[in-house]
Amino acid sequence: MYRSNTRRHVHEFLFSTTLNDGHNHRIAGVTREAIPLARGGHIHRFKGNTDFYENHYHQATVVTGRSIYLKNGRHIHYVKSFTSFKDGHRHRFQGSTLIQDPTG
Repeated sequence: MYRSNTRRHVHEFLFSTTLNDGHNHRIAGVTREAIPLARGGHIHRFKGNTDFYENHYHQATVVTGRSIYLKNGRHIHYVKSFTSFKDGHRHRFQGSTLIQDPTG
């Protein structure tokens, strides 16, 4: 079971995509609340759109990796995914969510 202080929380995220078809995109937002896992830890889901480039954008539907706990008791999640296919291409992105409750 995951820690009670992580029960109801979300994470901010900000990713840059790979360069494809001569451009890249940014995607930013906030995850949905934590989804507990049977063997401990938790994940999050998020869905969002990239920024616009020459009249198009991409969508991304993501499930994060398991919680990665840090020394200060807070945690992050690793993300590796790709955007929707649009205008003949898609983009990959990877990184981590921002730390939960950074000022708490």
